[in-house]
Amino acid sequence: MTMAALNCKVFPIIRTVFVKASPGCLRATRLTQRTDRFFSCLGQNCQLHNEKGTKSNTLTGKVDRFGGVTVHLNEREFPPDISDGTFSVLLRDSLSQWRTEGRVAVWLHVPISQSRLMGVAASQGFTFHHARQDRATLALWLGEGESRLPGFATHQVGVAGAVLDETSGKVLVVQDKNKTKDAWKFPGGLSDPGENIGATAVREVFEETGVRAEFRSLLSIRQQHNHPGAFGMSDMYIICRLRPLTFDINFCRQECLRCEWMEVAELAKTDATTPITSRIARLLLYGSREGFDKIDLSMEELPAVYSGMFYQLYHRALPEACRQV
Repeated sequence: MTMAALNCKVFPIIRTVFVKASPGCLRATRLTQRTDRFFSCLGQNCQLHNEKGTKSNTLTGKVDRFGGVTVHLNEREFPPDISDGTFSVLLRDSLSQWRTEGRVAVWLHVPISQSRLMGVAASQGFTFHHARQDRATLALWLGEGESRLPGFATHQVGVAGAVLDETSGKVLVVQDKNKTKDAWKFPGGLSDPGENIGATAVREVFEETGVRAEFRSLLSIRQQHNHPGAFGMSDMYIICRLRPLTFDINFCRQECLRCEWMEVAELAKTDATTPITSRIARLLLYGSREGFDKIDLSMEELPAVYSGMFYQLYHRALPEACRQV
């Protein structure tokens, strides 16, 4: 058994004995104080290592291609009972080392179970960058001048599907619950992280109406700032043209008051709708009459510069003669 393993297994037992000594015993009290200091140092050396596996009194960090350091305070690798004082010294020494190494920034990922340590980090200059369900990310700029760290996401993406039946000239519309005005609109909702726009439109249409459809094109994008439904952030609302694969309606009564197939011409002129829905209805009428190539922003998937990744590009279709370069 190595000395490190022996220390981690045996010393907790010795410490328990000292702690259980009589409060009136001065010698036991002094021994306990000594072991507290000893175990404080031992805890760092036993559980904190650098990337090469050697013992270190600094936090483990991964250097990114921009010269920043990312640190995760994982419970499996980081002492869950570390004191604020010990962490403060550890963080201070780590920052000193990273500055010496010329690092430009530090990203500190703190699980919610270790949230008390965020105050310690704040006292050394860290600020909140963003938070997700079980962790918060703090950041500190170490480079010259003002911080050049990118901000977190500032927009939410909402997607709606204008499901047009070209044979009948009808489009699928719903009226949402809990709205100040019972206006007809296209079914839709927020896009999930990592979900393509067309996939969001198809999913939301099915979840709200029970109608299955397929993506055909992107019709419009609305940008709105200080959106009350986006916690005061900006909102992108995207409307896609879909083709129905089924027609029977089985709408979600938790989200919708009504759902029906409506004549596009009626939707374009009714007062019981929103300005954007009315405008898209007129766009659909124009496309039906003149050809959807006049209004569609079609999608093509192309390889990204990052190996093995792809992206979706939306634009008006190019003539065949212009597609090859």
